Amino acid sequence: MNPRLAAARALSVVLSGKASLSSSLPEVLGKVDARDRGLTQDLAFGTARWYPRLAGLADKLLQKPFKAADRDVEALLLVGLYQLFYSRIPAHAAIGETVGCVDKLKKPWAKGLLNAVLRRAQREGEALLAELEHDPVIRVAHPRWLQKALKAHWPEHWESVCAANNAHPPMMLRVNRRQVSRDGYLAELQSADIEAHPCEFSEDGIRLFTPCDVHQLPGFAEGRVSVQDEAAQLAASLLDLAPGQRVLDACCAPGGKTCHLLEREPQLAELIALDLEPKRLVRVRENLDRLQLSAQLVADDARATERWWDGKPFQRILLDAPCSATGVIRRHPDIKLTRQADDIAPLAALQGEMLDALWPTLEVGGVLLYATCSVLPTENREVIGAFLERTPGARELDLPGSFGLAQAHGRQLLPQENGHDGFYYAKLIKIAAQPRGRNA
Repeated sequence: MNPRLAAARALSVVLSGKASLSSSLPEVLGKVDARDRGLTQDLAFGTARWYPRLAGLADKLLQKPFKAADRDVEALLLVGLYQLFYSRIPAHAAIGETVGCVDKLKKPWAKGLLNAVLRRAQREGEALLAELEHDPVIRVAHPRWLQKALKAHWPEHWESVCAANNAHPPMMLRVNRRQVSRDGYLAELQSADIEAHPCEFSEDGIRLFTPCDVHQLPGFAEGRVSVQDEAAQLAASLLDLAPGQRVLDACCAPGGKTCHLLEREPQLAELIALDLEPKRLVRVRENLDRLQLSAQLVADDARATERWWDGKPFQRILLDAPCSATGVIRRHPDIKLTRQADDIAPLAALQGEMLDALWPTLEVGGVLLYATCSVLPTENREVIGAFLERTPGARELDLPGSFGLAQAHGRQLLPQENGHDGFYYAKLIKIAAQPRGRNA
């Protein structure tokens, strides 16, 4: 399959609201020649990354919008526009190859339309985009609801957040301290002519100057190193792990933090890795196996403690709560298409429900670390503030280190170009058992 057609097919499902790129793209990649899979991914992710600008330009170029039944043609046009303005593909090839894909759609009327629109974009596109720049949605390439939310919550930082979201994400590594020190692994990378430097906040983190295939990394197959963003690596140190503890990693997939907890403290009494979907735990198991680590995997709803909890309290809980993922847009740019403003309040309610459900499983004196990859206070400091108000036995602990921005509750990391993703942490200690008959 032509990589442009493959990218358009994956994107059309996203435009229709039926899936994310993480689920639609793998289905088409298997139909593309191996040598073209990288191009297919770039076309799909790049078009999603710049979708607000490309869609705005398409509106100016088209006489009328596409019908819902023609999402495939719309996606193909957007892929063509992405090539013209955000790739190094020569314009004649971008237009010719993209228009040629129409034959596979069995919509002959679309061929002339795409050819005319793309050729006009080649001639007038830069001027049209300049006219549209007054609209911040076009200028920063974020959907209006999110652009407004970022500006309202982070007036001094919102444009740099958008710039980081639009950049290609850096490749970060987490050294397995059970096998090698960070300095030792940096030396191995230097010997392999891979340029890298230590992360600022994570003791186990390394940032590569140029992303590479994981199989080029010394000792990757043997578990000496893993790929994980620096912000996510902070969870393991913030939990204050110690030998003999019983630990719960709630919402654990894909297992990066699960593995890091076990690397940081090999003598835990038990680690239960909990996630809602059994198929997501397959990836967790694969990561554990590569690193020669073990944990008890449980597939269930974290809120349904009566089904999966055995009544033995945990000394530590990591709740990496489901969220809007607005801090990792650069890694999942289709969030700009799939996430809506109306999603945020239900997510905050779910996060509160999870805190209420898991709190009784924590022993008195135990610590719960709340984390999200969101940059929206509705899911972060406001969730924690509301939980503390209704939970007399909970107190907030200070977070060590200098990372992020201190909030009324917890600390917020905003995404940084060539740095960490957007993330939020709050650390809670249980000072008293909950009274019977109420959440506490």
